[in-house]
Amino acid sequence: MTDDLIIRYLHFVSIFILVAAVLGQHLILRGSITRALVGKAQKLDIAYAIAVVVVLATGLLQWFVVGKPADFYSSNPVFHTKLTLFLVIGLVSIYPSVYLGKNRKGAPDELVTIPKGIIWSVRVELFILFLMPLLATLMARGIGIAFVTE
Repeated sequence: MTDDLIIRYLHFVSIFILVAAVLGQHLILRGSITRALVGKAQKLDIAYAIAVVVVLATGLLQWFVVGKPADFYSSNPVFHTKLTLFLVIGLVSIYPSVYLGKNRKGAPDELVTIPKGIIWSVRVELFILFLMPLLATLMARGIGIAFVTE
């Protein structure tokens, strides 16, 4: 039981860190910013990456080791939708991550123009992230599980 609580706690805390990092990037990234702000956005991106790894690890532990049986998750299309959206967020986040990594070095006061695609990528990440609690709630309530009566 203690393992279950620790894993769930780490899962939730890392989700909060993940959302905070993406929200922080959204607040920083706009038209033109200094390289110093690009560096801050990249630090948030690193925190985001670490949080993603912890969310994924603790999520897999909940799926296969602790908590409800694996079939509860495996047989639920809502869960598969949630996993797919998590993957989509990861793929969308590649563009901003690469851009920030390439543009962080230089004079701290130098201005960098942030492409609209970067800003929209972060917005898409945020939008999908805010759908996740709805999917998690539906999944926890058993919505999507096909019950077979004999």
